[in-house]
Amino acid sequence: MTDKEEQKIEFKAEVSKVLDIVIHSLYSNNEIFLRELISNASDACDKLRYALLIHPDLSKEASAFKITLTPDAKADTLTVTDNGIGMDKDDLINHLGTIARSGSAEFIKSLTGDKQKDMALIGQFGVGFYAAFMVADSVTVKTRKAGTDTGYVWTSAGADSFTITEGEKLPVGTSVILHLKPEAKEYLEPIRLRHLVRQYSDHIALPIILKEGNKEETINSASALWTRKKTDITPEQYKDFYQSVSHAFDDPWLTLHYKAEGVIDYTALLFVPTKPPFNLFQPDRKSGIQLYVNKVFISDDIPDLMPFYLRFVTGVIDTNDLPLNVSREMLQKTPVMSKIKKGIVKHLLTELKKRAEDKADYQKFWDSFGIVFKEGLYEPIDERDEVAELCRFHISTTDELISFADYVGLMKQNQENIYYLSGADLATLKTNPQLEGFSARGIPVLLLTDPIDEFWVQTFTEYKGKKIVSVMHAKNDLEKIKPESEPTGDKLEKADELTKRIKEILGDKINAVQVTDRLTKSPMALITPEGQMSLHLERLMKANGQQIAYASDRIVEINPRHPLIHKLAEMVSRKESPDKVADAVWVLYDQALIAEGENIADPAAFAERLGNFVLSGL
Repeated sequence: MTDKEEQKIEFKAEVSKVLDIVIHSLYSNNEIFLRELISNASDACDKLRYALLIHPDLSKEASAFKITLTPDAKADTLTVTDNGIGMDKDDLINHLGTIARSGSAEFIKSLTGDKQKDMALIGQFGVGFYAAFMVADSVTVKTRKAGTDTGYVWTSAGADSFTITEGEKLPVGTSVILHLKPEAKEYLEPIRLRHLVRQYSDHIALPIILKEGNKEETINSASALWTRKKTDITPEQYKDFYQSVSHAFDDPWLTLHYKAEGVIDYTALLFVPTKPPFNLFQPDRKSGIQLYVNKVFISDDIPDLMPFYLRFVTGVIDTNDLPLNVSREMLQKTPVMSKIKKGIVKHLLTELKKRAEDKADYQKFWDSFGIVFKEGLYEPIDERDEVAELCRFHISTTDELISFADYVGLMKQNQENIYYLSGADLATLKTNPQLEGFSARGIPVLLLTDPIDEFWVQTFTEYKGKKIVSVMHAKNDLEKIKPESEPTGDKLEKADELTKRIKEILGDKINAVQVTDRLTKSPMALITPEGQMSLHLERLMKANGQQIAYASDRIVEINPRHPLIHKLAEMVSRKESPDKVADAVWVLYDQALIAEGENIADPAAFAERLGNFVLSGL
């Protein structure tokens, strides 16, 4: 150590929050700290290995890569050392003093206080270094970055700050020294360390060495898991590898391990999680796929390696068909990457199709990732038809999730189109008046509640010759299919006078009034014309603060068999009680807004009018 003045720096607020949770035993299984530190050490070695390809002059200080565990029972310390890329002062501040990820604020807001839920969030967010404080009263990090002359010592007791001083004659790499808590002394025992390494980190492709005095022992297989034969890998090893590369705590829902040989040779070890990662919807989220060239780590940030609708997939791709010194720009242009991408997408979709045969099992996947997977219907991709076959939907006629193929099998005789209704939630959709005419005829309707649904229906407009049409634009099929039971009430033959009066009352709130067969129970409903933005999409855009250049036209539809409509037509014809007619029309209009999920412009006026009608009826 030098005698230079140490610098004390406050942790960022989000780090203090995480540390507080970690220190107070967030993790029910605190042994996971070793997996996280070994994973970080492996990453550091991978980064230096890659840096040597671009800057060969760094090799003068590089040596055979390894990770060393040194327990010291006398000092009550466990040291995890690597000879990787190392850190300079800025790296220490940015990596260990701040959660070095975007979305920190959103992450902190998501912490619930529930230990199990927060454990998963912290793991998914990738702040594994702080797991060291589960077992340590204080942590010291000694490090020197490759290509620099000055080393640094970072120290913290995990409270609200850390210190940094310059360190003398430090080797390139990083040593993390854990000053263990009294209750964590088990991690000084060699037999315990051997067990943990074999359980969690056996797949690490570097030797992990246990150092006891002058004796050194390699305690892992030191071979990349994906290079081994599938028959030699246990489900538990796959699980441990998945949790290591994804920083997750759930089990993988799907494991896909294969070697492609032909025009392009590559090995893929991919996982579909059981639970969605925390940052699934962050636009700048890194890809979950790590690219290796001949077992040399190249990058974990290659957005073009996996389609965006499959961004929840994590794992490793290793190929010999790229040069080791490949640049990121070259990766984005080379046809090799395009062919690898095409191959892994094909394999993934094939495996999903197999798993979809078990409906209950596939629903677990759909509940977690369906909202993302459906983006594949919107994107202009070659495999869009295959994506469509794997999509599942809620429907008006059953509680089960169904596919497009299932829907076609449920279609009524003379039904030409696939119909959908979009809205905020299932409960609202199931009571929407627009379903009444379809329910009366037994016509199934897809119930779409995810924001992406409003967009893919505009681009994926047909399935195997069947057009995908909103229920609001469904006049033809309803005329061709008879109701399963005869509708009650006589049909109002002359409605022109009433529709004209309703338009006068509602004024510029609406653009037109028309009679419909879509309604069987409700007196009135709202629609928008074909080709214009749906009411639900308009609400979504407003809720997200987006400007709407042209609001959709509102069209009022009335049920010609409903007794209220008959009564209003009679009163209008006789010019009887125009104020009561106006109040009734406004109440019906506001009810139609509520059924559609819209806000009422004047709730007080609606309540007063409704109260007057109830009183009059009583």
